[in-house]
Amino acid sequence: MPTSACRNLFPAWPAVARRRRDFAAWAITLISVVSFHALEARAEASAERVVSLAPSLTAILVTLGAGDLLVGIDEVSARQQPALAQRVRVVGGLFNPSLEGVVALEPDLVVFVPSAEQRNFQQRLSAVGIATEAFSNLRFEDVLENIERLGRLAGREPAARERIDAIRAVRAQLEASNRAVETPRVVMVLQRDPLFVVGGGSFIDDMIAIAGARNLAAELGDAYPRASIEWLVAAAPEVLIDMDASHEPAPAYWGRWPALGARGRIVHLDPSLVTLPGPHLDRAMQRLAAALHPMAPFERGAPPAGAR
Repeated sequence: MPTSACRNLFPAWPAVARRRRDFAAWAITLISVVSFHALEARAEASAERVVSLAPSLTAILVTLGAGDLLVGIDEVSARQQPALAQRVRVVGGLFNPSLEGVVALEPDLVVFVPSAEQRNFQQRLSAVGIATEAFSNLRFEDVLENIERLGRLAGREPAARERIDAIRAVRAQLEASNRAVETPRVVMVLQRDPLFVVGGGSFIDDMIAIAGARNLAAELGDAYPRASIEWLVAAAPEVLIDMDASHEPAPAYWGRWPALGARGRIVHLDPSLVTLPGPHLDRAMQRLAAALHPMAPFERGAPPAGAR
């Protein structure tokens, strides 16, 4: 029956319709709230079947001794953790994971680093009743918080605390030691062509400061901005740290701009040592400090036992 007819036969129809709409909205809200708190409670309990969609989070879980909880990982995690990839299912790329693949694993928790693509994926997982946890890893302290949270979610709190304490101890050691050295002006190159560098506001930028240097690219604004060769030459870094994956040696490549080599040192550094916002920031800081201060009068030492 058309709505107009209902209104004619039942003058109170608008009020009844509003009450029905209000009840439906209330019921949907109640279901949503109950579902949210159920997922939240499941996420706060120690997880037993975890899917990780970020290599940094995968590395943290493995280092904390929680690798046995992983049932699924992303493709980048699989490349970085080949032994783990032989045991668990690879569920797709960082930005295009398979919903069907994740759901088939029946996880009680999916962990990821938020991006536009993964936020949409999180909503789809929540819609089918799978608990999710998002972990921002932009700043140094974010990474330490992630270690603490994953330790709690995986039931590995003591291991997480030990790892965090080891990282903080190395940070304190470096900050104290660097008072006795000069502060070089540095640019850290992530990719040569097009040129991308480490800017301001990232955990790597934090580590540059901790290791005793000034990041010239912090002035560019973004955490990982694109820069020009003209800007780089004009910036005149005293240390240029190259982390590009090209097979061409860094001195040969940057030798095309003689002013760079004439004004400072050019150092190649394996990006796997410093670019993962994972469980071994202590190692990363030590290696970065060694690259920046190769002749420093203080001892850098090996990573503490908790870092191995």
